[in-house]
Amino acid sequence: MGTHAVATLGPVDTRAELSTFLRSRRARLHPEALGLPRYGERRRVPGLRREELAQLAGVSVTHYTRLEQGHAGSVSGEVLDAVARVLRLTADEREHLGNLVQPPRPTGEPGPEQVRTDLLCLIEGMAHAPAFVHSRLGTILARNDLADALFGDLDALPPDRRTWPHQVFLDGPFRSLVEGEDRERLARQHAAYLRLCLGRYPHDPAVDALVSSLVAESADFRRVWAEHHVADWAPLVTRLRHPRAGEIVASIDVMKSAGEPDQWLVTFTTEPRSVSQQRLLRLAPQTTG
Repeated sequence: MGTHAVATLGPVDTRAELSTFLRSRRARLHPEALGLPRYGERRRVPGLRREELAQLAGVSVTHYTRLEQGHAGSVSGEVLDAVARVLRLTADEREHLGNLVQPPRPTGEPGPEQVRTDLLCLIEGMAHAPAFVHSRLGTILARNDLADALFGDLDALPPDRRTWPHQVFLDGPFRSLVEGEDRERLARQHAAYLRLCLGRYPHDPAVDALVSSLVAESADFRRVWAEHHVADWAPLVTRLRHPRAGEIVASIDVMKSAGEPDQWLVTFTTEPRSVSQQRLLRLAPQTTG
């Protein structure tokens, strides 16, 4: 398998990300849902005003304004919790906010791209499920035969394109299998996870390189990226429309590998003895002997 080749674009601008993140979370709230009167006035911007958020959080307008402008300074955890409560942040969004205010220290180089033998044996033994292992940013490090049947010949791609996000956002064998709402859910999940990575790995230029690549080449990515969703990996069910096997309903699960903090195991599973499983197994390479 190839390694992840990246351009060195520099660290993430956490101040700018903090500012846009807070503004986007503030814009999605309806004042009346928080008990604030509207008095019929027309608002120049959607959502809460800074003054309203500061009042609800119990902080000064000046203090919150500086925070939203990216000047986090020595803001306390209590203030962040109050702001997060008013903004109704999820646990992943609260983690992201904390990472932007106080970026994690560098943890050294990303984990090894060498997949352990036991993990290779695990995915190769999954006769009924496409499975692959990817790095923390989605570089596909290993896959089994059924995954090859879905993704096509990854080895024919440049090393920096052998990633899970590139498979979802750029035209190719896998993207052609997913349409409509299923493609939208996958797109939103990947964009949300990469947004979380901006805060988790602010000193890793590979994050910015991957995001920049997708922004440059995918209109779908630019659209969902601009929404500033933040979320960790989560299971989802999707329909794959394969030209040979037909429609396959599969559950996509992403699990962190034990002992390898920078590697994840991804599986596509179908209901046992279901029509989807039968169709999926049509793609399995035929053995002889």
